[in-house]
Amino acid sequence: MSTPAGDDVVVSLEDVCVDFEKEQGLVDSLFGEPERVQAVSDVSIDVPENDVLALVGESGCGKTTLGKTIIGVQRPTEGSVEYRGQDVWDAKDGRDDVEVPFGDIRRSLQMIHQDPGAALNPNRKVLTTLEAPLKRWESDLSTEDRRARIFALLDRVGMDPPEDYAHRFPHQLSGGEQQRVALVRALLMNPDVILADEAVSALDVSLRVETMDLLLELQEQFGTSFVFISHNLSNARYLAKEAGGRIGIMYLGEIVEIGPPEEVLNDPQHPYSKVLRWATADLDPSAQRMADPPVRSIDIPDPVDPPSGCRFHTRCPEAREVCTTDAPDLGDDDAAPGDRCAACHRTDPHHEYWQSEPLDGVESTDLEAVND
Repeated sequence: MSTPAGDDVVVSLEDVCVDFEKEQGLVDSLFGEPERVQAVSDVSIDVPENDVLALVGESGCGKTTLGKTIIGVQRPTEGSVEYRGQDVWDAKDGRDDVEVPFGDIRRSLQMIHQDPGAALNPNRKVLTTLEAPLKRWESDLSTEDRRARIFALLDRVGMDPPEDYAHRFPHQLSGGEQQRVALVRALLMNPDVILADEAVSALDVSLRVETMDLLLELQEQFGTSFVFISHNLSNARYLAKEAGGRIGIMYLGEIVEIGPPEEVLNDPQHPYSKVLRWATADLDPSAQRMADPPVRSIDIPDPVDPPSGCRFHTRCPEAREVCTTDAPDLGDDDAAPGDRCAACHRTDPHHEYWQSEPLDGVESTDLEAVND
């Protein structure tokens, strides 16, 4: 689904769902079954080699859970996750004939966190932290070879002189420098995919573009794919556009639109994509003249009991009765790999949506004008 043409797929997700038990109080836990939150719902997506996929959406939409599922950290409740044709969790559990050991998969799928300071041991020097994975996974390397490799990568990410930075503790580094150490730790494994979860959101504005440019340079040099998680549409657009990658818009556990960033953002086909564009002033300054966001309700539905049909219909200003019962599919069987896809009935001019009655608060004349 929406995979750039001509690239070998590294990770493939098929009909993936991820559920969690909702936290309960003592009394609730004693009576009845725990409620479950569907963080990711029926997602199918491929991550090819040398790709950038930026996932964007409101807090709680499931983008981080999906990212962790892509890199084999989060086990799906349903569906499959494959790394180069090997089912990740079959490899983890030792089921069937395992062609790619789980250890190799974990090395190939890495992650850098939003808060690198929390991810680095405060009692270890940078050198000790970076040597640890090499000692585990490449024990045949000599001390001199390990350190030469570490120093070379520190220098590559702009930490010069590398010997000086290598002997510092995390508290002796700035936030941007800590993030670079975390990036070096991931790159030491020569990964195929790196999940960057809000990797620039904690940085000063002046450092964000600099860090994203570094990610782009490293992606080109190492051929690594990045799954970039962000609540900031501008950051996602910049990284995906410069890399020739894709933006995926998520809402209540689903990808509702995906494709080249300029197509998705300049001409969004899903109403929720329009909401995100409206909310990002530097993407569409003219839209800020609108007094209200392009939604009927600002309240996000409860993920424990999501709406039937299209999950966005309770907020959508263009919803019709059919949207309350029929869930739209993402993609088109006739679409070419890498094409933009949107999970909205309005993308099909022959769908019964156009004969369905508008919901309360939706002007039918406006909808007919759009269809014309």
